[in-house]
Amino acid sequence: MPYVGALTFDAADPVRLAGFWAAVLNREARRGRVLPGVMVVPRALGDAPMLFLPVPEPKTAKNRCHPDLHTDDLAGELGRVLALGAEEVERHDGPAGRWVVLRDVEGNEFCLVEDED
Repeated sequence: MPYVGALTFDAADPVRLAGFWAAVLNREARRGRVLPGVMVVPRALGDAPMLFLPVPEPKTAKNRCHPDLHTDDLAGELGRVLALGAEEVERHDGPAGRWVVLRDVEGNEFCLVEDED
């Protein structure tokens, strides 16, 4: 049965981007020994690492896939990730729930989703 070995991101500055995600997820970032990138190490067995690899070309379009980060403190986490360098794109509040679409320090989209009680 296949499993997710890593979530891999192209990056203009892998060290900076991995540092952002390590801070957001409270994880450790480590430089690769074989690949020229940086890995954000999972906290628990079963969590996929995040791998950030250098590429020469800039990001040019909206992500077709993005991480959803869940929290029971949307306002508090939103303030924290914005202070780390995220950019708010839009807010959603309706029958489907509450979430905020953000961009990381290289423009990659992700969502911060409020867990329902």
